[in-house]
Amino acid sequence: VQLQASGGGSVQAGGSLRLSCVASGSIFNVGPMSWYRQAPGKERELVATINGDSVPKYADSVKGRFSISRNNARYSVTLQMNNLKSEDMAVYYCYAASAIYYNGDRYHTGTDYWGQGTQVTVSS
Repeated sequence: VQLQASGGGSVQAGGSLRLSCVASGSIFNVGPMSWYRQAPGKERELVATINGDSVPKYADSVKGRFSISRNNARYSVTLQMNNLKSEDMAVYYCYAASAIYYNGDRYHTGTDYWGQGTQVTVSS
């Protein structure tokens, strides 16, 4: 199972960006999916998470500005980021807590999948 993130870029403060992440492989099901971010010199932090029933949770710092959604049929997760601030600038990573996949003989459950980072730059 691999996660491929896209959609980062540069935007002025107050602008919007949309991040997408797709899981690929012989997938049967993907568990909770999340977006994390890591700014230079800081630890990676959870931005938003969404479970299999599409119930979202957000970090306080992004509530009301970011929206996470998922498409279970496409094994994808999206993060819509509005009213971006300079403090949102970071490398963003998508994450899947678990996935059930088929490996030629039977189904397996794997955990802790990370996508490659995508840079979000916010200029004031």
